[in-house]
Amino acid sequence: MRVWALKSCDTCRKAQRALNDAGQRFETIDVRADGVTREDLARFQARFGEALINRKSTTWRGLDDAQRSGDPIALLLDHPTLMKRPVIETDDGTLLLGWTAETRSALGL
Repeated sequence: MRVWALKSCDTCRKAQRALNDAGQRFETIDVRADGVTREDLARFQARFGEALINRKSTTWRGLDDAQRSGDPIALLLDHPTLMKRPVIETDDGTLLLGWTAETRSALGL
């Protein structure tokens, strides 16, 4: 399992703690420190569409209209913290977004 997260994100820490407590093994990719590949962003975009971008973030509010209306993958490459987190990829390739009841249920937690 792989988890794209942000070290300073409370929701990401909560998800990682729950996964650890459940005995799940996972690799963490810090979106700020490690970055996210264009290929991964394209997969995430194909699966989640516009939900992938966190429009409530301070980074989003700091962008101008031209930046906001541009290519979402290019925007996320430039500002990886705009990605809604965590993104979880299970061992069978299923992609999950956020730490919602639906995500926890899909993971059996």
